Amino acid sequence: MASSALIGYKLAALVSRKLPKRLGLRIASFLGYLFARLDKKRRDQVIRNANRLNDSELSRKELKEFVYKAFESYAHYWVNTFRLVDMSMEDLESTFSHDGWELIETALKKDSGVILVLPHLGAWDWGGQWISKIKGVQVSAVVEPLEPPELFEWFKRSRAALGMNIISLGSDAGPQVLKAISDKQLVVLVSDRDVGGASVEVEFFGEKTLLPAGPATLALRTGATLLPVAIYNKENGCHGVVRPAISLERKGQFRSDVKRITQMIADEMELLIRKAPEQWHLMQPNWPSDYQSEKGRI
Repeated sequence: MASSALIGYKLAALVSRKLPKRLGLRIASFLGYLFARLDKKRRDQVIRNANRLNDSELSRKELKEFVYKAFESYAHYWVNTFRLVDMSMEDLESTFSHDGWELIETALKKDSGVILVLPHLGAWDWGGQWISKIKGVQVSAVVEPLEPPELFEWFKRSRAALGMNIISLGSDAGPQVLKAISDKQLVVLVSDRDVGGASVEVEFFGEKTLLPAGPATLALRTGATLLPVAIYNKENGCHGVVRPAISLERKGQFRSDVKRITQMIADEMELLIRKAPEQWHLMQPNWPSDYQSEKGRI
């Protein structure tokens, strides 16, 4: 028997695909507003994120507006993602703009592979489908597994329909990622949150925290080009930005180089997030002070 979570997502996907896009987005905006009011845990995290993003203290009105925009953006993300499977090649081409694609093309001509590092920002699924179906480049993305397992399997099938191979984060992820790199696939690693496994301490938005060591480790071991990327939502589509490759020059012991390169990744993600902070969909605790704040509420 299907879980209630799986039934809920399937129903949301069906409704999103059947409704006219404008109506679907309006409903999503209302639901985003509603969840911003009801989901105190995620709302508090978005407020903490907003304060990190700004040098000066935001007013209560400014914080309220930021929270609603963030929840609205996240709700729009789901509607747009559910509708991608029905998008024609012509619509996919016409709704996606980009800066820096030539950096990916140049990197693909090498034999060492390409790793894209990005934050939970905008709509990476849209970019993955565009790369796969318009550019004809295979994409493998490592993602955190969901519970229950049948929900995760449904998500994997949904992403496969968009042309992406999903690798579950876990003990088997390493060999699969190495194979994807050797097969000249684009490997996508969402890297702005520590989800378990190897990590290193960096400074991220002015505060120490842990971020995944995987991207830097893989790049150093394989020589794969490491490119910071973001896919931003825009009116009637998306816009992809590819930043110049992060230097993999060795300057010390392996561990210290991993830490230094991970800090460079964090700096690049900061830059990308600041371009559209309301589209940053990181709504889980990510810094030590986040966990302390949550404990203080209990």
